[in-house]
Amino acid sequence: MNSTACLQLDVGNSSAKWRLVCADEVVARGHYHHEDAALRETLLNSCDTVAQIWIASVAGAVREAQISELLTHRWGVQPWFARTPPRTGDLINSYEQPGRMGVDRWLVMLAARARCSGRSCVVDCGSALTIDLVAADGRHEGGFIIPGPELMERALLLDTDRVRFDEIPRYALQPGVSTAEAVYHGTALAQVGAVALALDRAVGEPPELLFTGGGGHMVQALLDRGGEWVEDLVFEGLELMAAEVH
Repeated sequence: MNSTACLQLDVGNSSAKWRLVCADEVVARGHYHHEDAALRETLLNSCDTVAQIWIASVAGAVREAQISELLTHRWGVQPWFARTPPRTGDLINSYEQPGRMGVDRWLVMLAARARCSGRSCVVDCGSALTIDLVAADGRHEGGFIIPGPELMERALLLDTDRVRFDEIPRYALQPGVSTAEAVYHGTALAQVGAVALALDRAVGEPPELLFTGGGGHMVQALLDRGGEWVEDLVFEGLELMAAEVH
């Protein structure tokens, strides 16, 4: 593997996604769980040498220290962790304490800013559903954080005795005619309805829509307002921020 390879990670609280980029091409990708030996070995054996390691993390300090030690020991390269700043280029943070915004939200907005010429709305549907609006001049207008589909469904299972089902998730917006359908369709209604209401209340220039995250396809399809689903929006933003600081 070329020594100019860059390992990029998107680290959550329980798992991570990673990809290996060489000469501007993604040559490998995968998932990582710290407790899963097989997945750990897949990551560590993805290449012989790397030139840089870039990480977007919303995990706590202990988890970050663990993964930093793992990667440094394997490749002898100190990872760079992206942090949320007051601004990057013309993207302006709306928070009084900018660092309290999850860096994943910042990075998808940064990537959207590079893709969209005017106002934008980024919908990231993962463990949480986040909706963020960015004005045409780059100012973050604000956003929403909502439990994602799995969190919503898990809450019902944890806190109710009679909501039990084992069907494969099938999301739709019509009323459900079984407990499973009622839960899955209700989850879809909550996710899609939240995005629709956020867009309807966003007065002014209609924003360009970008979707990302594992549930982004579902939300985009059921919302039916166009837009584009981009798999690697966090990584695109990570590369843009790295170009600013390196």
